Amino acid sequence: MDALEQSLKKAFIDQNIEGSYYDPKLIINQPQQKEFLLNTLQEEIATCRDFFFSVAFVTQSGLDTIKAQLADLAQRHINGKLLTSTYLAFNNPEVFKSLLTIPNLEVRISQREGFHAKGYLFTQADYYSFVIGSSNLTMNALKVNYEWNIRLTSYEQGEVIEQIHDHLTSEWAQAVPLTTDWIADYAQRYQPLMKRAPQLPAVAEDKQAYIVSNKMQQVALKSLVELRASGAKKGLVISATGTGKTYLAAFDVRQAKPKHMLFIVHREQILNKAKESFMQILSDEPAENFGILSGNQKETQAKYLFATIQTISKPAYQELFAKDYFDYILIDEVHKAGAKSYLNVLAYFTPDFLLGMTATPERTDNFNIFELFDYNIAYEIRLQEALEEDLLCPFHYFGVSDYEKDDMVISETTDLQYLTNRERVDFLLDKINYYGCSHNTPKGLIFCSRKDETKALARLFNERGIPSAYLTGENSVAEREAQITRLENGDINYIFTVDVFNEGIDVPKINQIIMLRNTQSSIIFVQQLGRGLRKDNSKDFVTIIDFIGNYKNNYMIPMALSGDTSRSKDRLRKGTFDTNYISGLSAINFEAVAKKRIFKSIDDAKLDSMRELKQTYGDFKNRLNRVPYLTDFSQQAILDPLVIANKFESYYSFLAKIGDNEGTITEKQNKFLQFLSRELLPGMRQQEIVLLSKLIESDHALRKQDLAALFADCHLIHDAATIDSVLATLSLTFYTGGLKKAYAGAAMVQQQVDQIELTADFRSALQNDYFKKLVVDLLKASYYKSEQFSQTEALTRYAKYRRRDVLRLLNWSEQMVDQNIGGYVAKDGKFVIFVTLEKGTDFKGAQMAYEDELLDNATMHWFTKSPRTLESPEIAKLRDPAHWTVYLFAKKSDDEGAEFYYLGEVKSQPETIKQLEKPIRDGKTRNVVAMDLQLMAPLETELYKYLR
Repeated sequence: MDALEQSLKKAFIDQNIEGSYYDPKLIINQPQQKEFLLNTLQEEIATCRDFFFSVAFVTQSGLDTIKAQLADLAQRHINGKLLTSTYLAFNNPEVFKSLLTIPNLEVRISQREGFHAKGYLFTQADYYSFVIGSSNLTMNALKVNYEWNIRLTSYEQGEVIEQIHDHLTSEWAQAVPLTTDWIADYAQRYQPLMKRAPQLPAVAEDKQAYIVSNKMQQVALKSLVELRASGAKKGLVISATGTGKTYLAAFDVRQAKPKHMLFIVHREQILNKAKESFMQILSDEPAENFGILSGNQKETQAKYLFATIQTISKPAYQELFAKDYFDYILIDEVHKAGAKSYLNVLAYFTPDFLLGMTATPERTDNFNIFELFDYNIAYEIRLQEALEEDLLCPFHYFGVSDYEKDDMVISETTDLQYLTNRERVDFLLDKINYYGCSHNTPKGLIFCSRKDETKALARLFNERGIPSAYLTGENSVAEREAQITRLENGDINYIFTVDVFNEGIDVPKINQIIMLRNTQSSIIFVQQLGRGLRKDNSKDFVTIIDFIGNYKNNYMIPMALSGDTSRSKDRLRKGTFDTNYISGLSAINFEAVAKKRIFKSIDDAKLDSMRELKQTYGDFKNRLNRVPYLTDFSQQAILDPLVIANKFESYYSFLAKIGDNEGTITEKQNKFLQFLSRELLPGMRQQEIVLLSKLIESDHALRKQDLAALFADCHLIHDAATIDSVLATLSLTFYTGGLKKAYAGAAMVQQQVDQIELTADFRSALQNDYFKKLVVDLLKASYYKSEQFSQTEALTRYAKYRRRDVLRLLNWSEQMVDQNIGGYVAKDGKFVIFVTLEKGTDFKGAQMAYEDELLDNATMHWFTKSPRTLESPEIAKLRDPAHWTVYLFAKKSDDEGAEFYYLGEVKSQPETIKQLEKPIRDGKTRNVVAMDLQLMAPLETELYKYLR
């Protein structure tokens, strides 16, 4: 049956028929499941040969969601059309100006009265797809609103697609082309009927408007009251930049009612803004109760004193006050409190309550901020949560490719001359203008890598008529404030900077952040991104344009955006090709070339270096105030335990290496941990974890016939073959070759007739309480990881497996060495195929260049081993779906390691099976058989695009 015909029958006649990528699909935005219409549109754009959108309403934010995909199409010389309208004056002049910046998009304005269409048509390789429903090209419609849309497919000769083509051709011919003159005329007569709701409450001229605490602040305030009621004298608030920490502090001062308060900041320019915020919240207090202590002002009699650390840390000023004079002290940006100046202040004053506030408590100097505040975290809200709570301005992040000429790409070692040549400036401006900003008039910060670069680029921007300034650490506070004022007032469009604005600056009107530097750390990345996240009525969103060169640290970009500190390469790859984790009206998009550079960085990065692991471990230990264990890492998603398991024999080996082990174990005991770490910790099957935990807990033997009931009670597969496989794993009889030798003596379970019990060696080892603690912790961490896997199917689709894992989970009685498996293996009705899609120019030692390829998201073009013919036994098996189940696994390249994604069950397409002759290394040829393998269910598009 033809694939399209099959999909139509599945959709409209019998849902039990196998589907394909042609399947009709109802699309509803489901934020909880991270499923959006936006995903479908981006997927269709990425693969199309041309497109035609007919939508009434377009917003800048909606257009932004597809700009990166359109830029990739432009690189391939693929164009499209957009037919829109002026219906209800919804589309403002700014969005029409933005549309004109897209070089491969032709736009026309319908003259039809009441134009309210919402349709998206795509020409794909050998079919058409179209999405029709209720969604306009707006961020709300694509990602947030409850909308109904349907995706359908058709061949060229289909009646419906013919009607659509005829209608769009007619409408296009009658529409008016979008031009600069048309926009100018429209702007003159533009009067919006639908006004934007203000983002923030209006503040009266006397700045005494009543301000209500937001949701985050209400929870934090309640927590602070409870903390003080418990007798605590210190508290730490961890809150993302822009979520209102200063207002929170003022609200808490209002409810704590101190006699004297001291607010400490690290920069003088923050003082006045902090003071103004407090005066708004404490509006009943007279103005003379608020004072400043700095290099320029000495208002030491004020009830509420706002001081710079540079001044209050001097003994001469401290001694103006009794040690207990301030009963409430607040420290802003408290992650700096490890400095001597802060420690001097804290050593002198004895307040009733000390509050620290920071967005980034993690330190690189090993100072323990958590210890300083007695490990009392009053409240914590990070970037993702703040976006979900609508506390921050939405951001549109674009990871774009940096300037490249003659195969030379910007890197850490690029000469200044190359960074600041006129061609690169033209390149930067093209990208900046293309991705734009809210309302098209930029008020932006541009982060550079070095001081001379900021000066040179600012000069070159000014030469091109773009008013710009630069600021470095050499500029005075007064100079910085003057340039910020110019930016806010619109006198300049950009401030180029290095080492100045990572934190401690509050410019709510910033609507564009441009990154022209290597990502030094995920903390700094978030700090810089955070400069634009404060809400303001002057913007609907902030645009982040990150120019990505050949930087070694590119892997930190998905780490920072997703908040993933697991140091798992697979999770970082997923955070790059699937960005649905970002919440609300924010969006993350990468151009294809930029994405490739990130993948390369992930492949090359040493994420398990001792320095990195010690830093992550130390930060987590500081937070917990104790040695963390594998379960802690798993539950709080701090570090993937497998990173340690794959680098050391066990977690104990790591702890011993850094001198933090809380006990000692023998080499033989550590071998048990090595086996558990390498084989059970990944959590791919719960049965081994459940059985071993039960035996350790009860220390009694179990009858083999009781295992089925034990597994059934846990809702796990419990057939005889699975039970035998579990026992073969724990008794080590499954393992062969090098692993059998490596694990020798580490069997934990044995079978005596019908009795299943712990081995004598393992039972003896458990007498060591520290060893038992490590085992129980490891099993808990394994169980936690196992929740990511299906418990009703042997294999979980899209999970990653090593070859031996697959054989074990499919209940092979004995492991096969990877080299003996190669590309596939078949046994007992199960045919397992492993494909490495990018094999490199040297074929990694293979005799032949196998050209395996994903043709689409449901078809793999695949080659057998050589020499093989149509009469070879495996061909007969692949032709026999009644007796053989075929499982397909794939990875992008060997740079990903030994694990393969499970793509699902497949069937060979008989009409595609062909015997070929292909050359081998010595110039001779060998027979090989090629065929198409049809997936029973199409791949999710993001993984498909990544593997392609």
